[in-house]
Amino acid sequence: MRRIVSRVNTQSTEFKANHARMSGLVQALREQQRATRFDRPKRDLERIGRQNKLFVRERLELLIDAGSPFLELSSLAACRSYDGEAPGAGLLTGIGLVNGRQVMVHASDPSVKGGAWYPHSVKKIIRALDIALENHLPVVHLCDSAGGYLPLQHEFFADRQYGGRIFRNQVELSKRGIPQVAVVLGHCTAGGAYVPALSDYNIIVRGNGGIFLGGPPLVKAATGEVVSANDLGGCDVHTRISGTADYPAANEQDAIHLAREIVGEVFPPAQPWLADRIEPEQPFYEPDELYGIIPADRKRSFDVREVIARMVDGSRFHEYQPALGTTLVCGFARVFGWKIGIVANNGVLFNDSSLKAAHFIQLCDRDKVPLLFLQNITGFMIGREYEARGITKDGAKMITAQASVRVPKFTVMVGSSFGAGNYGMCGRAFDPRFLFSWPNSQIGVMGGDQAANTLTDIKRGQLARNGAIADEDEIASMRNAILEDYERHSDAYWSTSELWDDGLIDPADTRNALAVAIAASLHRPLDPLASGILRL
Repeated sequence: MRRIVSRVNTQSTEFKANHARMSGLVQALREQQRATRFDRPKRDLERIGRQNKLFVRERLELLIDAGSPFLELSSLAACRSYDGEAPGAGLLTGIGLVNGRQVMVHASDPSVKGGAWYPHSVKKIIRALDIALENHLPVVHLCDSAGGYLPLQHEFFADRQYGGRIFRNQVELSKRGIPQVAVVLGHCTAGGAYVPALSDYNIIVRGNGGIFLGGPPLVKAATGEVVSANDLGGCDVHTRISGTADYPAANEQDAIHLAREIVGEVFPPAQPWLADRIEPEQPFYEPDELYGIIPADRKRSFDVREVIARMVDGSRFHEYQPALGTTLVCGFARVFGWKIGIVANNGVLFNDSSLKAAHFIQLCDRDKVPLLFLQNITGFMIGREYEARGITKDGAKMITAQASVRVPKFTVMVGSSFGAGNYGMCGRAFDPRFLFSWPNSQIGVMGGDQAANTLTDIKRGQLARNGAIADEDEIASMRNAILEDYERHSDAYWSTSELWDDGLIDPADTRNALAVAIAASLHRPLDPLASGILRL
């Protein structure tokens, strides 16, 4: 493959200004992640200490292989919810190596409301188990949960994608032969009790560990029986009498060591499919130059090839149909040696760019090449001329091709993601195996300016039909309110708080995140090819 020739002047005033702005965004992201991971009220830290428990990240450090990468997912989930009282939605999820085996980790954080599940906690657990199902990843559950946060039970209990979906997903994992091990490190109450009960293997720590549908206070209230937590559902009850747990452990270190042994020695071996891979090569251009390439003004365009050049091996890229549909860049590259097909926005989607994408996506699917979508899209082109040409039909062809592939898909929001462009470029609804966002990204039905102009024009029309004259001060106030609302609800932090992505990432770390994601995706065998290539 040819190396991309960069035309970026890294000494220009514009590049330096862009670099400074993105550096600030990345620094703010890192600080918020640090606070989410480690800042806790003193009383909660003291409580964990009194209980002789390890903190959730100390547990993680014992679990994963020393010096190995860990891809944390949705680290800022719920950052815009619950007045900041549920950092990380009260739990930790991610992908790491345990005894050389890539696994999904789901770990309760008992320093947040005793590990209780908020609505966003449930959403985060379900997403982690969905990823495990989609990619055939074994799961390690580090359990220490007070169950559902009862004041918000109406937001996580009864619906299809609420709490019951956690347990449904666990059963699906078992049905598909994807193993799970649970480590009971604290009390697992109510719904939390089913996580170890539905795992293939489970371990319980003597003294601190407990599994019960109702804890001692509820038992007393419901039946009048007075019983200690240990006598109700402690280690000896469940390993010697009920059989709910498999292995007793003396302490947390012993329990996590045993979990590592089970993953390495007892779990069936992984059988990843053989994707096209060669010796990895670092990008020719420095990844942190991405900071200077993305304009501070979202309305300014940039050449997405400059982004690709700082993410892929050797900055090498074989561009497909370079002279056709130039607002979309398609082609082949490698990330850590793996061959991938890239579909990247370089402007609005026209008829020709949509059809080029559909054809390229079909080629990648036939040839077993995973797909990477780099989103910076205002949508498909609108207007009388383009409707007459069939832009809706051609956009639908792109969406159909993208939604129908069997190969793994990965999406990175490098800029804006508006309208149906989000759909064509493999937004969340189209099941990319992983979706990451940069801290500068935006997502919405349309941009704030377009929404404000559209809604104020509608308001003027309503007034005119009623014979009234628009008060321009009121219209301006209305427009500003719309802009403010759109800015808040379309920025990257809102998106990641609501788990519309799998995490905000530093642009310079995108290549590393993709490497873990690609490796994880290869555990699931490919389905048979559904159809041949149709030139559209």
